[in-house]
Amino acid sequence: MPAAAARVVLVTGVSRFLGARVANTLQSDPGVERVIGVDTVPPTASLGRTEFVRVDVRTSGIAETISSARVDTVVHLGLAPLGAGSKEPNAVGSMQLLAACQRSPDTRKLVVRSSAAVYGSSPMDPAVFTEPDEPVEAPTSGYARDAVEVEGHVRGLRRRRPDLVVSVLRFANFLGPDVDSPFTRYLRMPVVPTVLGFDPRLQFVHPGDGAEALRRMTVEDHPGCYNVAGDGVLLLSQALRRAGRPYVPVPSPSLSTLGDLGRRFAGLSGFSPELLRWLTYGRVIDTSALVRELGWRPEYSSEEAFAEFAASDGGMLDRLGAVLGGGRP
Repeated sequence: MPAAAARVVLVTGVSRFLGARVANTLQSDPGVERVIGVDTVPPTASLGRTEFVRVDVRTSGIAETISSARVDTVVHLGLAPLGAGSKEPNAVGSMQLLAACQRSPDTRKLVVRSSAAVYGSSPMDPAVFTEPDEPVEAPTSGYARDAVEVEGHVRGLRRRRPDLVVSVLRFANFLGPDVDSPFTRYLRMPVVPTVLGFDPRLQFVHPGDGAEALRRMTVEDHPGCYNVAGDGVLLLSQALRRAGRPYVPVPSPSLSTLGDLGRRFAGLSGFSPELLRWLTYGRVIDTSALVRELGWRPEYSSEEAFAEFAASDGGMLDRLGAVLGGGRP
């Protein structure tokens, strides 16, 4: 759906892998006059003509930035897996940002990065989740619970400011060469533990496709909530074999112990309950609503996003090429 061009766009979380991509994608759009990127630390990737402002969204500084720049569109990418203690920057920061959007007379659009983790992972899950579906077992901790809480605050803002165009994107796990996440660290363990008796179905989204979906939501009006993932699914066992990763099935209680090994060798902060459930039961989301609304689908399938990550990951390269027989990484 065409919309009046976004003039001034503010992107939160701009120093992370997705934020830099989104900022660069938006600044190349002829309909965007100015892009302001905010984060608590300076970016390591080039932001081009995006203006970087060092500000913590948990403080009143974010409202001052939105007001002084007369921001009309906010792209909130600050909801991200941050490990232990993530609740404060995710939930509290989002509340402060949404309050600033509510008070700003210039702001007319909000685009929010959420997560398919809001659906949880359970043995009683449907085969495929659609946007109206509720989780069989609601997330009770970590990033997934943060995402549920943030979406609740977004719904509250929509009631208070019905004039705002609000788009929420529930992304599958991001996977690509520049992605650092609990799952990519799990894949880098010397021997990857899997849950004995389970082989979860997984989906991924390439960061480039994620940035393009966010760009379209920013420069066009697509209010509502949409699932985002690459086509197809991969079983965890398929993914590990294609990456040439050695793995061993272990009883579920033993994974917590092996998480300590990951802490030493792969930078894991242990296995969170939500990661354990996802590695046990998996999760598949339906993306047909997004495809219908945008008339677009991600370029990378889940399999291709995984293949590119594996091919870029040092020692995985040769093993992947042997398994795929020279196909596209």
